[in-house]
Amino acid sequence: MAREPLEPDMPLPAEMNAARRRFGTVTMGLHAAMRQCLAVFGAFLIALAIPVGILTPFLPIGLPLAMIGVVLLGRNAVWGQRWMEGMIVRHPRLEQFAPNWLMRVVFGRDKSQRS
Repeated sequence: MAREPLEPDMPLPAEMNAARRRFGTVTMGLHAAMRQCLAVFGAFLIALAIPVGILTPFLPIGLPLAMIGVVLLGRNAVWGQRWMEGMIVRHPRLEQFAPNWLMRVVFGRDKSQRS
């Protein structure tokens, strides 16, 4: 038997609201845990890119690993984004090596113009 769709202006029954709140809390917790796992995986990829880049000097494998790690870390963790912003402030030449699309994806802004 198919259920009829609810009217948009009709209030939901109390038990339905409680179930949505309960599952909403669970899914929010899962989303937060998944974001932290992705951020840690991004940090791991950044750390892994250094030895891989040294061991494979003629194959550019380390650079894509590092870029994927930076995107994961910057998009999924506030602490990762703050750390990367601090590195750019301390070492402004890092920003010139980053492509513009990477700056937009991670920080939500274009590269700053140097005069």
